[in-house]
Amino acid sequence: MLRAYVDRYGEGTLKANTGWRIVRESPSTATIDAEKGHAIILGPKAMELAINKARNVGIGAVTMFNAGHSGPIGHYAMLAADQDMIGLTMTSAGMKIVPTFGAEPRLGTNPIAIAAPARNEAPFLYDAATSSVAGNKLKLAQRVGAKLLPGWIADLDGNPNEEPVSIKDIDAINILPLGGTREQGSHKGYGFGMMAEIMTSLLSGSLPPMLGGELSRHFFAAFNIDAFTDVEEFKDTMDETLKKLRTTRPTPGHERVLYAGLAEHEDMVDRRINGIPLHKEVLEWFDHITGELFLEPIERLGRDE
Repeated sequence: MLRAYVDRYGEGTLKANTGWRIVRESPSTATIDAEKGHAIILGPKAMELAINKARNVGIGAVTMFNAGHSGPIGHYAMLAADQDMIGLTMTSAGMKIVPTFGAEPRLGTNPIAIAAPARNEAPFLYDAATSSVAGNKLKLAQRVGAKLLPGWIADLDGNPNEEPVSIKDIDAINILPLGGTREQGSHKGYGFGMMAEIMTSLLSGSLPPMLGGELSRHFFAAFNIDAFTDVEEFKDTMDETLKKLRTTRPTPGHERVLYAGLAEHEDMVDRRINGIPLHKEVLEWFDHITGELFLEPIERLGRDE
């Protein structure tokens, strides 16, 4: 997405130096006009506002419209979890997902994320698109030549792929809702995608993409655990719950059972020490764009692969 961000700044679709404008506010809620600012920059501030409201009244909820892409929204949910709160975030952007039985795209990948703190276990963090596959995964599959599994995409008439396929032209396909087909539960992914659309677009007073809405819309919420129950007891019970999941006997052929956020937490710990692996083509792009923008080149910890 970084190259898309650079392009949007260059085109003027996004503004590099902008504030925000609170257009409606109550003790527990706020609606923000991002004024074409990047949600990666403004998102943490929006969640901070939600956290402060939750600290005062128990729950804080903030919507943001007229914004850029948010990046991985689990990051914002974790900002609340780090403050002994439950974080909930959603995003609506683009229009590449067909409804169940539909031949035309009507929704974006519309991810939903929730994070909850624990004491000794890695925090619970669920962050997933409501589509069968995230948009960036399609671009990655195209870049490395990987095939997509059946039920991930549809042709322009809405027919699902029934065999593994490679992507040649992303514009020639649409993405199916989470579940793929109606028989496999795509109506559930379709419903979750619409739920995110309501909480981000309509609740912020803006239009969804299917009605001509532009840029992205976001939802940030924080639930102060202390307003509902004892925080220490909550974290102890979370530890017990997550450990119970983690120590579930695995099926033959699998080493262990994971819960949402565990593998990502382990990767984070490793990458803080060993760096982040990047595809050679991505490194080449970084070298090009940092030179073009007169920035320091990206630091390499090992040989290019």
